[in-house]
Amino acid sequence: MDSGYLNRKETEVKVAIARRVKNKNPAPIQITAEQILREARERQEAEIRPPNQKITDQTEVADYRLRKRKEFESLISRVGWNKSVWVKYAEWEESQNDLKRARSIWERALVIDALNRDHTIWLKYVHMEMKNKFVNHARNLWDRAVIRLPRVDQLWYKYIHMEEMLGNVAGARGIFERWMRWMPDQQGWLSYIKFELRYNETERAREIFQRFVQCHPKVSAWIRFAKFEMKNGEIGRVRNCYERAVDKLADDDEEAEQLFVAFAEFEEKCRETDRARCIYKFALDHIPKGRAEDLYSKFVAFEKQYGDREGIEDAIVGKSRFQYEDQVRKNPRNYDTWFDYIRLEESIGNKERIREVYERAIANVPPAEEKRYWQRYIYLWINYALYEELDAQDMERTRHVYRECLKLIPHHKFSFANIWLLAAQFEIRQLRLKEARLLLGEAIGRAPKDKIFKKYIEIELHFGNIDRCRKLYEKYLEWSPENCYAWSKFAELERSLYETERARAVFELAIDQPALDIPELLWKAYIDFEISEGEFERTRALYERLLNRTKHLKVWISYAKFEASAMGSDIKQKKKCLQHARDVFERAVSYLINSAPELKEERVILLEEWIYMENNFGELGDANLVRAKLPKKLKKRRQTETEDGPAAYEEYIDYLFPEQTTNMKLLDSAYKWKKQRVASKD
Repeated sequence: MDSGYLNRKETEVKVAIARRVKNKNPAPIQITAEQILREARERQEAEIRPPNQKITDQTEVADYRLRKRKEFESLISRVGWNKSVWVKYAEWEESQNDLKRARSIWERALVIDALNRDHTIWLKYVHMEMKNKFVNHARNLWDRAVIRLPRVDQLWYKYIHMEEMLGNVAGARGIFERWMRWMPDQQGWLSYIKFELRYNETERAREIFQRFVQCHPKVSAWIRFAKFEMKNGEIGRVRNCYERAVDKLADDDEEAEQLFVAFAEFEEKCRETDRARCIYKFALDHIPKGRAEDLYSKFVAFEKQYGDREGIEDAIVGKSRFQYEDQVRKNPRNYDTWFDYIRLEESIGNKERIREVYERAIANVPPAEEKRYWQRYIYLWINYALYEELDAQDMERTRHVYRECLKLIPHHKFSFANIWLLAAQFEIRQLRLKEARLLLGEAIGRAPKDKIFKKYIEIELHFGNIDRCRKLYEKYLEWSPENCYAWSKFAELERSLYETERARAVFELAIDQPALDIPELLWKAYIDFEISEGEFERTRALYERLLNRTKHLKVWISYAKFEASAMGSDIKQKKKCLQHARDVFERAVSYLINSAPELKEERVILLEEWIYMENNFGELGDANLVRAKLPKKLKKRRQTETEDGPAAYEEYIDYLFPEQTTNMKLLDSAYKWKKQRVASKD
């Protein structure tokens, strides 16, 4: 070996021996770790720091500020994308009490698109305004922030918190309403509900819950709604809430198990054991076994407490399979049995067996080409396709199922819009928009239906293809020109695009159609459109055209109300509007007297509306003008007739109008004169 190596080893051994402590007794003077650290700190050299600058006059202050601003501006010119530079710059200006410059810096930062989308910039900007008690500035900033970033919940929360801290409850409620239009997540809705409950607004909270479950139709939302009603002691409302949730979510929601468990536990608390048992059994029949573990354990515990387990075992054991096989063998076209059988197999989860049962079920084609025989059968195909897509997640098989189903349906006699739409929506989910359009176009060509047109237009509108929407509406109206709903929606589309003349042209084409299914809907939409555009003369002309077609009571009343509502703040304008409304009522009364004297009740309703209008005009109105036209109510009796002849008398209300009273007096006078003349001859 190397001699140097041996020497090093010998030295290490000597050092190790020397380091051994011979005296292990405690030292007379103990040194603590704190003392060691203090001494080490004292022996350290002083940290080199730049000298403190003392500013003594305004010139030095100005120089200091100029120097700092140049430094910040230099940083911004180099790394303007870095938000921390902008934040430090604005905060420094704020520390100098120059809020105008600070605002300018924040606004310059917000011009940059990347920073404009960063909600932390907005928060710091608003925090500066709030800290300095510029409330209106803060409100303006919050408004800009939530308009720019409506999906950032933190902005809404802080905006609402500020208004609530200021005691502006109505303002906070208004901000919540603006937020809810963006349909936020569940926490946003729950915050709104808690806000109303803090102010004991139970009815408002209930109304918000109604909107909440419509926006988020999930089991957790319905359960929260039910617990809210339970807390308020509304047992009937709780049950109604659970029943509505079951109707909407029991069949297709993955959390349906929680819903049924909560529903059953509620009935159990109310000591309605029979109801709870029915809920459990219904749930076990409708929820696949793989998703019902908790439900099953709850049901077992329930039966141990209130009943026996035989009913549960009979519903789950393999006997059910043999029973279904026996039923489908006896009647292979009993599709309800096939549905139950398939549901049983799906609860077990064997893919091959599920597909086998589906194939056997769809092989039983209805015996005749009549839609009533196919209405139940077609849902076998729908369930099959949904199973392949959602559970088996085999997209090619799903596509094959839809194609085979569409080939099988005799479209020359009848069709099913749901199949076309489901197939198209499946292709959209697979990002195959071209194939979806081909399917919907084929559906329109082979079997046009209202639902197909509506859904196709909705899809194209969702993608922003306005020209396609127009073409679809044109085809829709070529196929069904009497469809007032289609005309109204077409005009509504054009109006939403600010194409006023196009919308008016659509309405004109619509009302010129020889036949319409709901003409009153179309006319009302046209009139409302012109009113919203402020075209009162056009609206008046529309009412006149409508009266040329129909003299219905509602048309007269609507026309008069329109004339009364067109008044402005000027007293002359009010009088003019009042006179126009009176002219309409006069024409209506004249028409009912001369052309439809039998419509007495309609005439009374018209006069009452007239009086109500006169009262609403205050000092300008004169209800006495109308009261003179009111009739007297008379109770009369008439004989009712049956197949066997007169049976009895019934009372009814008749009306005697002033002009009838005058005529009656003339008849009485003529009768007396004739009687006197006959008596004088005798």
